Formats: sequence, C-alpha cells, structure tokens
Amino acid sequence: MMKRLNMVLAASIAAAAATTAPAKQPKVGQPAPPVELTLISGEKVTLESLKGQVVVLNFWATWCVPCRRELPLLDAYYRKLRDRGLRIYAITIEASAPAGMKQLFAAMAIPSVRRIKGISSVVPAVPTNIIIDRAGVVRYVKASALELDDLNRELIPLLNEHSHAS
Repeated sequence: MMKRLNMVLAASIAAAAATTAPAKQPKVGQPAPPVELTLISGEKVTLESLKGQVVVLNFWATWCVPCRRELPLLDAYYRKLRDRGLRIYAITIEASAPAGMKQLFAAMAIPSVRRIKGISSVVPAVPTNIIIDRAGVVRYVKASALELDDLNRELIPLLNEHSHAS
C-alpha cells in the first residue's frame, strides 16, 4: 500500500487550492485559532468539532521530496491509530489539482483538504506539521518531515491523555 501511495504521490504534480484569506498562525502552548477545513469530498470540518481528538495538520506539496516520504508514513500511522482519537489532514500548498491527484486522494485514509480557513496555508517550508491536543491547544509546530520516532514521541503521549472536551 505504501509503495503504491508513494508511486501515486511521486507521479502527481499539483494539488488542491488553499485559502487566500488572512489568518492567524498557530503558536505552541496557545489555543488553536478557529479553523475550517473543506475536504476534497466537500465535507466541512472545524477544529472545534474535533475537540477531544488529537489533530495533525500536515502541509505538503507534490514537488517536495520529504513530503513524498512523509505522507505515506502519516497515512499508515493514521490507519493504525485513528481509533484512538487521531485525526490527520493533508493540506497541499499548491493551487491546482490535476486528475492524477484523485487517485492519490482515493488511496489515502488521511482526508485531503481542498481549502483551509482560519490559519494561513503560507508556511515557511514544506512539510510543516501542526499538532493540536484533545483540548484544542497547539502542542507542536515545525517545518520539517516527521519520522516514525517523531510521531511516537509527539503523538502517543497526547493520545494517552484523557479528553478535556465536553
């Protein structure tokens, strides 16, 4: 599965549009700003509706070599831990989605985001990952690819925390 996902991702050259609305940048230790994600399916998801879950917002691009390694890892990690309250969303920073991206989006368990409102999709580098805990507090913001050790170090303690959401 990961090999197929890697091949589809490597073959893809662009992806969904991101928002152009001015927005806050998340800061570690602060509540996440209100965010609305419009998924490729058209479904809208807000961070508020995800309270009680551990959320990873992964900003990536098809031309980004580290992203092409990271996305299949994130997808496999999500498949294993989504039942424990993990939510990962793939947000491309590119402006258009060719037909080839549909195959990639269909192969991934991670929901792909067409548009984001509330935080800027302009990131210092790709990949950039933002991790938000069950209470809606930003716990990690970093412009670098996550490796398996990083995922375990950052996410497992958060997944083991009890939900403070009502």
